[in-house]
Amino acid sequence: MDQSERPLRADAARNRARVLEVAYETFAAEGLSVPIDEIARRAGVGAGTVYRHFPTKEDLYKAVVQTRIGNIIDGGRALLDTDDPGQALFTFVRSMVLEWGATDMGMTEALAGVGIDIATAIPDLETKFLGMLDDLLRAGQKAGTVRPDLTVRDVKALLSGAAAIQAGYPDAAERATEVLLDGLRAR
Repeated sequence: MDQSERPLRADAARNRARVLEVAYETFAAEGLSVPIDEIARRAGVGAGTVYRHFPTKEDLYKAVVQTRIGNIIDGGRALLDTDDPGQALFTFVRSMVLEWGATDMGMTEALAGVGIDIATAIPDLETKFLGMLDDLLRAGQKAGTVRPDLTVRDVKALLSGAAAIQAGYPDAAERATEVLLDGLRAR
């Protein structure tokens, strides 16, 4: 068993979890430009501890993104089990833009391809996200609530644009999101 296969000691696991938590909060609030040394300081650990777990800032950000997008995928899939899967895509888009888009600058940047290209850096995660989004889209199309001519790439592009609106024009985000949803609706 080599070093990478051994389970982390309890204190090392706590430090790693703390670094991920602080990194997520920091990237969400301030974007990706925050240095690793600052994340270490806020987490109450030395920079060496951060670098031991995440040799590069991209490694740290990838770990944060994997956790966050994993939670988003789980939430989207849960919407498919609701009483009205025809509305699931609309609920998902609204929450993505108005809830986490308003508070998670790092994820907004990630979806827009700033700082990390998710499709290249974490291809399996991009595939899972698009799969979940496609399932939401198809459920809405099957229910007759979503336009039949839309593709999953269309919806992802619209999500990225809506997130940019939230970041740049937060006062207009709710209205813009409703306009976007109207455009997704079947006629």
